[in-house]
Amino acid sequence: MGGFFGVVSKENCTRDLFFGTDYHSHLGNQRGGMLVWGRRGGLQRSIHDITNAQFRSKFQYDVERLKGKIGIGSISDTGDQPLIVFSRLGTYGITMVGAVKNLAKLSKNAFSEEHRAHFCEKTGTGINPTEMVASLISLGDTFKDGIKLAQDKVQGSCSMLLLVKDGIYAVRDRLGRTPVVIGEKEGSYAATLETSALYNLGYQVKHWLGPGEAVLLTSDGMTQVLPPQDRMQICAFLWVYYGFPASSYEGINVENARYRCGAKLAERDSDLVVDGVAGIPDSGTAHALGYANASCCQPSRTPVPYKRAFVKYTPTWPRSFIPSDQITRKLIAKMKLLPIEDMIRGQRLLFCEDSIVRGTQLRETFKILMKDMGAREVHVRCACPPIMFNCKFLNFSRAHNIMALASRKAIFALEGNCNSRLSEYCNDASECYLRMVEEIRSDLKLTTLKYQKLDDLVAAIGLPREKLCTYCWDGKE
Repeated sequence: MGGFFGVVSKENCTRDLFFGTDYHSHLGNQRGGMLVWGRRGGLQRSIHDITNAQFRSKFQYDVERLKGKIGIGSISDTGDQPLIVFSRLGTYGITMVGAVKNLAKLSKNAFSEEHRAHFCEKTGTGINPTEMVASLISLGDTFKDGIKLAQDKVQGSCSMLLLVKDGIYAVRDRLGRTPVVIGEKEGSYAATLETSALYNLGYQVKHWLGPGEAVLLTSDGMTQVLPPQDRMQICAFLWVYYGFPASSYEGINVENARYRCGAKLAERDSDLVVDGVAGIPDSGTAHALGYANASCCQPSRTPVPYKRAFVKYTPTWPRSFIPSDQITRKLIAKMKLLPIEDMIRGQRLLFCEDSIVRGTQLRETFKILMKDMGAREVHVRCACPPIMFNCKFLNFSRAHNIMALASRKAIFALEGNCNSRLSEYCNDASECYLRMVEEIRSDLKLTTLKYQKLDDLVAAIGLPREKLCTYCWDGKE
């Protein structure tokens, strides 16, 4: 996924830049970077590998070295960022969050006889997508024209910050798939994905960028460069999983949405008798709390207490979906969660999980619960519908092979073809859907398994369905 933070200030900005960027560390663990427009008129940059270290530990000494009043920072899983660009528009810095899904086509056009471009930055798989976006921007006669051109050409998603001599262009994806928020305090403006990055630094939310909107931030204020568009398709998975609990998107807090999501699960579970509900940390915890709280309001049901049956060892183990190789993912999935036996042995437990992508983590986790910890029953409630399609717009999952998805593996087991009757399997009222869920339950060796209904998830978030991207669950763009 990735995140960014930018600051324009009347004073030195690097302290705010350092902490603001660090507050996005939950969104990636490959590269971190900071870039400032130095006091002597030049760009100063630092990029570090943060695969096996926290952002703070790698950049703590750069705060004293990088001095300037304008800066942008990045947490990235798609190569080095921010980049320094020398172009016909002048020198500028750029960092991007999103996914350039048509990178191969854009590359072919860039290498054509007409353009004969070349690229210097790369990732493990080829051209750095941020440099490709920069090359499109540099084709414009102005930054405004270049930003619009990049928005029109990129298939996938692209929110970005451009660092120029006098300020920062903050740009939201054309369909608003990722959020961008402007914060303000006396003498400073900030641009961020996570509103939680603003509060401890003294910023207040000033403006939520609309889809495709671009603004120029200077120390004196904010100027709109491109107006917002009407159509929005913000990723609903922000509220389910990878958004930070203290953050809000479109004015809707993540933690509150997850409580409501858990409550919806409880409403459809009134006949289940268990000894406690637990969350798979971290994001499953809020769903479980919502479930437990809602159970207290069901007249015909004995309240289900929340139990902390698992804790996550956070100092060294990152999120398990991020590493690109299966062996590392499997190791992290096993090692990062620590069971509390006294809360498990002899218990009928219900676990709330944010999502089931491959099922690797759950399979390993619940095998320990049943075999070694002596749980009597293990029920799972998933806070979102079955993931049926790989995301076309963001890099939130490494399950590029469709057959890696638990849902498609189940369909293959039932049909002999993972692509059979997908519309029926997406319909939570169909017999096909029930058979698929039962196949997943059997594979994971659970007592019961239920997924959130898509209508309930949309209601829990609180935005109209047409403003949310739900492609990974229903295949609708």
